[in-house]
Amino acid sequence: MTRVAGIDCGTNSIRLLVADVHPETGDLVELDRRMTIVRLGQGVDRTGRLAPEALERTFAACREYARVIEELGAERVRFVATSASRDAENRQDFVDGVVEILGVEPEVITGDQEAAFSFTGATGELHGDDRRLVVDIGGGSTEFVVGNKHVEAARSVDIGCVRLTERHVRHDPPTAEEVAAIRADVRGALDLAAGTVPIDTAETLVGLAGSVTTVAAIALGLPAYDSEKVHHSRISAAQVAEVTERLLASTHDERAAIPVIHPGRVDVIIAGALVLREIVERVGAREVVVSEHDILDGIALSVA
Repeated sequence: MTRVAGIDCGTNSIRLLVADVHPETGDLVELDRRMTIVRLGQGVDRTGRLAPEALERTFAACREYARVIEELGAERVRFVATSASRDAENRQDFVDGVVEILGVEPEVITGDQEAAFSFTGATGELHGDDRRLVVDIGGGSTEFVVGNKHVEAARSVDIGCVRLTERHVRHDPPTAEEVAAIRADVRGALDLAAGTVPIDTAETLVGLAGSVTTVAAIALGLPAYDSEKVHHSRISAAQVAEVTERLLASTHDERAAIPVIHPGRVDVIIAGALVLREIVERVGAREVVVSEHDILDGIALSVA
């Protein structure tokens, strides 16, 4: 067994997984998994730069993760950075800070690489020969991957809950016009993704990341977030639509009072739910299989 640490730094959150991985079977034994909302992508869509306060929030989380990695004795560390740092003019400031704190250079991966990691992490525990569409809804981008045991096609498009919220939402709750603008962006991105990935051909839709797991937790009526109950839950298309409509009608304070919504996700969950609903409707899925395992697991498996 090899003890590894994988770090996934996205637009909205940074996450750590420390695990023991069997190099031959790929079995993963989780030792520590944690997530911090840092909003690294704050304002990137507008300014093209990472904000100083966003960098400092991210570096603070990195310091905490460095302590955990040292305490657990991980032999190998891989740090993957996604949409926000891929887009930013001053991404070298981000790279330098991470190297100083963790001693490893963040890999600013392509959208296709991101999609492949997500697929590996999400489908490792799923059995059967059904063709799967794996959808990873992030803060800045959404990845679409089709395959079964292996990736057949993948595409990353720039629709994410943070990016869409910052781009379109000015009212609380959002106006009908703002909602229409988000949906138009999502539909355009789906057309783009469909040019590369046959999104309408999969038999199973697998949803990943915080927007999906939060919608699932609300649909399940959980009194508090419970990853074991969310993982591999099946949420019907009707439930996705119902939760989305509930969120669309709610104020910030009303969303904050829903116990399963992380405080750092309260202002962006509406856009995230809209992305999920548009995908479900576009591909004609009857349900979404929700996975707690995603790009982070794929990163950990890749470094073993």
